[in-house]
Amino acid sequence: MSSLAVTATSHSSAPAALVYAALLDAESWPSWTSYYEVEMELPAGVERPARADDLRTIRSRLGRVCCRERIVELVPDQRFSYEQAAGLFASHRGSVDLTRAPHGGTNITWSATYWHTLPLMDTLRRRRLQVWVHDLASYANSIVSRHS
Repeated sequence: MSSLAVTATSHSSAPAALVYAALLDAESWPSWTSYYEVEMELPAGVERPARADDLRTIRSRLGRVCCRERIVELVPDQRFSYEQAAGLFASHRGSVDLTRAPHGGTNITWSATYWHTLPLMDTLRRRRLQVWVHDLASYANSIVSRHS
């Protein structure tokens, strides 16, 4: 087994604050990813914005738990970073970086590193990350369009 670093990029007409808000809004993820549910693991009755060290559970369309992730870094309107806390690929870390585009909107760069990977999975992971970054940009664009 070897490691794999993957980077995918996209552009959204939305401001970075809106793209960042979509990343933090676990309930929105099923709207723009293939996941059925992304649920923050907070104590009962606690409602607050996501913060570093929070855990979230990600479920597939079949209802199975795909993984648990820990949020490791939040830089408002600039960066959202996470690492796999448990699951099939427990040695995975990802980061979504947002930068203001010169002609408006936001450039999105989603990077992920998998420390234990199989070569047959590499193409799938590259493709999946590109789909996620594109879908995030499209989701943010749709919010801008609805409010225009």
